[in-house]
Parts: sequence; C-alpha cells; structure tokens
Amino acid sequence: MSPAPPPPSRARIRPWLVVGDLALAAAWVCAGALVKLLVYGPLGFGGRPQAEAVKASLSIVYMFIFAWLEAATGGASYNPLTILAAAVASHGGPAVYLFTAFARIPAQVIGAVLGVKLIQFTFPNVGKGARLSVGAHHGALAEGLATFMVVMVSVTLKKKEMKSFFMKTWITSIWKNTIHILSSDITGGIMNPASAFAWAYARGDHTTFDHLLVYWLAPLQATLLGVWVVTFLTKPKKIKEQ
Repeated sequence: MSPAPPPPSRARIRPWLVVGDLALAAAWVCAGALVKLLVYGPLGFGGRPQAEAVKASLSIVYMFIFAWLEAATGGASYNPLTILAAAVASHGGPAVYLFTAFARIPAQVIGAVLGVKLIQFTFPNVGKGARLSVGAHHGALAEGLATFMVVMVSVTLKKKEMKSFFMKTWITSIWKNTIHILSSDITGGIMNPASAFAWAYARGDHTTFDHLLVYWLAPLQATLLGVWVVTFLTKPKKIKEQ
C-alpha cells in the first residue's frame, strides 16, 4: 500500500504583514508614477515609440525589487488580488480569509491612497492615473480577462514551486507587462484594485458604479475563477489500490 500524501500546508495569520502591505502598496504607486515621470520628463521619450519599451524595461526592474521585498517581508504584498489568490489557493480556512479581507486588503488600500497623496504633493504634475476609456461592461470584461490571465500564470508558477527566484520573477514580470500593454488603452491595465482606488480617490470618482464594477468586482471574480481553474487542472491523480 502506498503511503498517503502529506496534507497541504495551511496559511498562517501573520499580523505584521498588515504593516508590510501598507508600506509596499504606497511604494508601488509611487514607483509606477516615478517611472512615467522619468520616461516623459528627464529621459525625453514623450510621444516617441521608444517610450513604451523604456517604461516596460524600468517596470521589470522595479518588479524584481518588489518581488525581493515580498520575499524579505515574508509575504507582504502591494496587490489585493495577490493575497486573495494566495489565501484561496492555500485553503487556510475562514480565519485566513477574514484576515485577508478585513485587515490586509484595507491596509493596502490605505497605503496606496497615502502613496498617491505623497507623489502628488511631491510632483504636482504627475497626473491623475489611468481612466476607463470604454463602457463599464466592456471595461469590466477587459480588466477581468487581463486579471484572469495573470492569475493563471502566477498561481501555476507557485504550485509548481519553481526554485529559481530570477526565472519565476522574470516570467511573471514579462507576462504582467505584456497584459498591461495590451489592456492599457482600455482600462489602464491596472489589475490592482488598491492602486485603482487610490487614483480614483484622488480624482473623486472612487464611489461610481463604473469604478466598482471594472476595478473591483471584475478582477476579484477573475482571481477566484483563475485560482479555481488552476487548482482543478493541477489536481493530482488519486492513487488507486489494486
């Protein structure tokens, strides 16, 4: 008789992650805004075809930095979708889900809002963030599909337990940037409800139906669907006894 497989490890509640989430969320929105300021300002690529390539290259660099910070802090994150996917995939139970929904995600939202306020105070010409350029339902479909594709790759790599930090981060960074560029003209390709809320809060349209549908409801549903699909496709085969 074959030995029974070991039970899956369950996620633990780590209260200090709330502080890390807040700090990383604030730093994330500042990093994205600084890259745009650098590309269209001192580097002088505004309106030139090379601008997107330079932005993508700099984005990959700070994605590596944030990936290292996430590992160094033991799991802190700047994106509510990341920690939601991790909580669902880990089967941590109601306590982990509640901690994620009512402690970590609000901390990320607060951190993102503080980050936007800081970057706007420091650089008043930074702009007001990405805006929805299509109808709400079209935007929700685009943002949901983009999120679904990113979550599928991220969760798959996590389940495969890839040991190489460089390769894992390289794959996710290239994939996220590709999806971001493809959806940037529609919704901004944000795929981060905390960042989207922070910029919308600065503009004053954070409570509109369009914002809630496109940047909250659609990505959250896409995240849950993506985790479920990956879990279903990677479910190990049961050992049959003869």
